Amino acid sequence: MEDGYYAWMIVATALVLMMTTPALAFFYGGMTRTKSTLNMMMMSFTAMGVVGIVFVLWGWSMGWGADGIGNGNGKLIASPLDTFGLLHVSSSNFVFVLFQLTFAVITVALISGSIADRVKISSWIVFSVLWVTLVYVVVAHNVWGGGWFYSHFPNLDYAGGTVVHINAGVAGGVLALVLGRRVGWPKNPGKPHNVTLTMLGAGLLWFGWYGFNVGSIVFSAAGKDNPWDSIGNCKGDATCQFITQFTHETGVTFLNTTLATMAAMLAWLAVERLLRGKATSLGAASGVVAGLVAITPSCGSVNTLGALCVGAIAGAVCAVAIGLKYKMGLDDSLDVVGVHLTGGIIGALLIGFFGTLKSPQGIDGLFPSGGGGLFYGGNATLLWHQFLGVLFTVVWCGVVTLVIAFLIKVTIGWRVTKDAEVEGIDVNEHGESAYDWGSGVSTGGTLVGAHSGSLSLGGAARAEVQA
Repeated sequence: MEDGYYAWMIVATALVLMMTTPALAFFYGGMTRTKSTLNMMMMSFTAMGVVGIVFVLWGWSMGWGADGIGNGNGKLIASPLDTFGLLHVSSSNFVFVLFQLTFAVITVALISGSIADRVKISSWIVFSVLWVTLVYVVVAHNVWGGGWFYSHFPNLDYAGGTVVHINAGVAGGVLALVLGRRVGWPKNPGKPHNVTLTMLGAGLLWFGWYGFNVGSIVFSAAGKDNPWDSIGNCKGDATCQFITQFTHETGVTFLNTTLATMAAMLAWLAVERLLRGKATSLGAASGVVAGLVAITPSCGSVNTLGALCVGAIAGAVCAVAIGLKYKMGLDDSLDVVGVHLTGGIIGALLIGFFGTLKSPQGIDGLFPSGGGGLFYGGNATLLWHQFLGVLFTVVWCGVVTLVIAFLIKVTIGWRVTKDAEVEGIDVNEHGESAYDWGSGVSTGGTLVGAHSGSLSLGGAARAEVQA
């Protein structure tokens, strides 16, 4: 059984890694303009390389303590100076380190969707190093790593609603604000050029998300004594309960993740149909992601009915939220704020309503003051702690990201030139174009398609080849 557990964690880690590339690269690449496709994908690829190395060298020890999971000693952020990187991590913990590494990678990659079409790849790499060190690690430490905030205000985030999605959504919004609008936006909002590619990415994200959510049982397992002897037999009745709990918890989180995603997709399509008259393929893909985001923090703390409600609420609200950027004048290119920030907040706060003591985290006694959500006989304590967790993440991420963004802006600069943006960032930053039109010229593109108005709408893409 022990071998089976570690085998599953290796698979889960690989699934989460796949969520960045190819899944997110496909999803974002299809949603951007023809002339920016490769650059969008490169932002995911470089995030994987840069963040992975940073996490191994100092991110893990800063977030979790070098001796194992949860060794933060109640500090706001653990010091990497005691033991550097992974030098003192036992080999049995390597799978936990790698699993956490993949979370850090995709969080940074998600941010890139807010700033598509206009950022120098060198500036993006510098930002990735600074942000994962000063923002991601601190938030993760205080939600999952035993930091000061969690020790005073414990809140539930099973697989990354605050650490990953609210974090990425806030950072994306701040960067979009600091960098400013793309050339021609919002008159030319830059429509998705390949919805087929985006739907393929959404499907792969859904598949990989089972590693994300179901694999997050690592936090429960890591804190327990090894229940097996050297030949794989249970040592005793008490420790054997872990096997039953492992089977139950993975089943619950798997089912909740699936049902919430289905409900969110249908709710998004229903809102589209009601308000815009069409239920679109891009709406289906976006609804899938919104549901996955919302159930991420709550998959281990709600029951089946709660999961359906979380997904349906997130799908409907996010479908409306993505249109607010036009009213706010915020050029959030691929709706990171509307989907990830909004969906993450919904998923985290709804735990305070739908959280039940019969859920895996309820059984483990992880709910504040032992009470469930408001709809299951609890008081406002759980909701209050969830709100504080969201508030901490928004404030810390917002302030520190703003500082990092301005430092980069006044030093090496963020944006490519206007001429480079109009001609195409792929050609100017990478010397390549995503599509060969057989004419021997670089391709640009102004595309007509989706995510216009107040809702995500699919449509035909029109690529203008610029000589």
